[in-house]
Amino acid sequence: MAGPLTGVRVLEFAGSAPTAFAGTVLADLGADVVRVDRAPATAPDPDGDRAPENPLSRGRRSVGLDLKSPEGVEHALSLAEHADILVEGFRPGVADRLGIGPEAALARNPRLVYGRISGWGQQGEWAGRAAHDLAVLALTGALDTDPATGAPVPPPTAYLSSFAGGANAHVQGLLAALHARERSGRGQVVDTALADGAALISTLVHQWRQVPGNHTVTDAPHYSLYRAADDRYLAVAAIEPRLYAQLLDQLGLAGTEDLPDRADPAAWPALRALIAARFATRDREHWVKLFDAVDAGVAPVLTAAEAAAHHQLAARGAFVPIGDTLQPAPASRFAATPAATPGRAPLPGEHTGEVLAEWGDSPDTA
Repeated sequence: MAGPLTGVRVLEFAGSAPTAFAGTVLADLGADVVRVDRAPATAPDPDGDRAPENPLSRGRRSVGLDLKSPEGVEHALSLAEHADILVEGFRPGVADRLGIGPEAALARNPRLVYGRISGWGQQGEWAGRAAHDLAVLALTGALDTDPATGAPVPPPTAYLSSFAGGANAHVQGLLAALHARERSGRGQVVDTALADGAALISTLVHQWRQVPGNHTVTDAPHYSLYRAADDRYLAVAAIEPRLYAQLLDQLGLAGTEDLPDRADPAAWPALRALIAARFATRDREHWVKLFDAVDAGVAPVLTAAEAAAHHQLAARGAFVPIGDTLQPAPASRFAATPAATPGRAPLPGEHTGEVLAEWGDSPDTA
């Protein structure tokens, strides 16, 4: 094990994608993450065929338990006794009904940081409802009407509230509680809703709404996507005047007579059409080579495979080989406690006996 969380034990209950992502982040940082999976019908064969590598399962071990049986619940609580952090993403009330909720777990381990992540939180009329990304973003104001068009803002990629808002906010809360435990000697419950995180990361959006004609939440032609001649796309984010000047220069629009004024939203449709027409004259690679030499806020819209090969991301080592796949690397770089390359995803129940023995239970009860 390597990384700043080396020595920290995390018990993750398999379930939601945000829970899995939180476990991946903690494992990437060096924590010993053990995931509780449903007990498999037959013992897993570590040398057998595996499913394609899953980044949401990498870097941890797996125990198989039947949480509907008294024995399975007892094993889970025994593991919680030896954990620093527990993460569960069940619907509100489910963990308590199973007997592995905060009251039971903290009674066995008062120093435990008990993390629960859900869509809408543990309180309120919507607590038990499904919380998919689009609905969460809509409710928190992130999809408010575009003042330039009068239409809702197009929804972003689906992981915005689930991962960026929910899981990352949850990891921050877990680590903050872990730090607080060093002073108090006691753990606590960390309750994170995707809606909480989505509202928090849309803070800037709420501020932008107070600025008429804001360039990054409207239909601004200098903050948009454009199609090249080969039907591939480029992203233009030329907000600052110097970037916009470089954009016009590289497109051959600098000094154009009667160029629509980007400061006037009424002129945006005409300006967008002019920029789109220029991008449509050449294929994407032509523009990539042109804009790679200048800072104009322009980047190609890449596929996952292309992204891993891009010189900037390659220089950062932003993708690493894991098994037979190329996956995003741990995000932060630590000078004194560098994280290791994440390990492969486990088979469900692959490490049951090993973990129960190592964390203080008996291997013959696995």
